[in-house]
Amino acid sequence: MEQREVPGDVVMTRIGQAIMLLHAGDREEARNRFGVIWSEIGESGEALHRCTLAHYMADTQDDLEDELAWDLKALKAAESLAGEAAVERAAPHRDAGAVRAFFPSLHLNLAADYLKLRRFGAARIHLDRAWDAAGVVEGDGYGGAVRDGIRRMEQRLRRSVAGE
Repeated sequence: MEQREVPGDVVMTRIGQAIMLLHAGDREEARNRFGVIWSEIGESGEALHRCTLAHYMADTQDDLEDELAWDLKALKAAESLAGEAAVERAAPHRDAGAVRAFFPSLHLNLAADYLKLRRFGAARIHLDRAWDAAGVVEGDGYGGAVRDGIRRMEQRLRRSVAGE
């Protein structure tokens, strides 16, 4: 997921720093920092913060059920923001566009979680939702990577269902 930082957004800066730790291979320190930030913002924090943090926190988990729980929190946060934007059509929330671009990746991650848990029906539902949401992402590096990921997940799911 591509992170989009609002100028002066201290929380997003801190989340970005933890993401850099994660990408550098320090999962434990990233998980610790995400945990501290989550304890500060919680379930009622800004949707973009919750979505971004939960999306990356999922990647720091060792337990598949914990990874799934964080990916579900990310989706819930994104859906809450999308819902707010739908209510406020005349003046959409400033983060609505950024979160809409997250949906394909969020559903792709959930499809992967469910596939690892061998819950093929749930994996299919989220893979289909990832395909449906992929139309909102650009043809840039992020959009291409998401679409490639969806195609690879499609193949993995087919092989798993076939018992290969």
